[in-house]
Amino acid sequence: MTKILLLSDSHSYIDDRILEYASQSDEIWHCGDFGSIEVIEELEKIKPLKGVYGNIDNAKIRAEFPEVNRFFCEDLEVLMIHIGGYPGKYTPLTHKEISEKAPKLFISGHSHILKAMFDKKNNLLHLNPGACGKQGWHKVRTMMRFVVEGQEIKDLEIIELGPKN
Repeated sequence: MTKILLLSDSHSYIDDRILEYASQSDEIWHCGDFGSIEVIEELEKIKPLKGVYGNIDNAKIRAEFPEVNRFFCEDLEVLMIHIGGYPGKYTPLTHKEISEKAPKLFISGHSHILKAMFDKKNNLLHLNPGACGKQGWHKVRTMMRFVVEGQEIKDLEIIELGPKN
């Protein structure tokens, strides 16, 4: 059993609430737009960090994280892309990756819109944790957490961190 904290679009912002949730997890997954290396350093102090770079991330962050991250957590195959779209509206890059080999879990960020959708066509779960930072058009800062057990995703929770102001 692996407890995951899933975040995206921090845009250089991190606070004690995010760090508290991070400390309760086994791994932290960040779906891009870290915004600063300091966000990465703070998260890495707490737990192992997996992620992808986002469109606002600089060359230093892009050197540390890939554009596409495909990995296993226990027996669950995960695909993570910052600008990935969602079922029925995937970006060309996501469509290519999924058509080559569909994972069981596809994670994207970028939109600042929290979504959890099942893609029947590709038999996968799509998650977008929204945005945990204060930059952007979203009104409420959000993250997700869940448990991976074997190939199963369990106990999915939406975490509202409050208004972005």
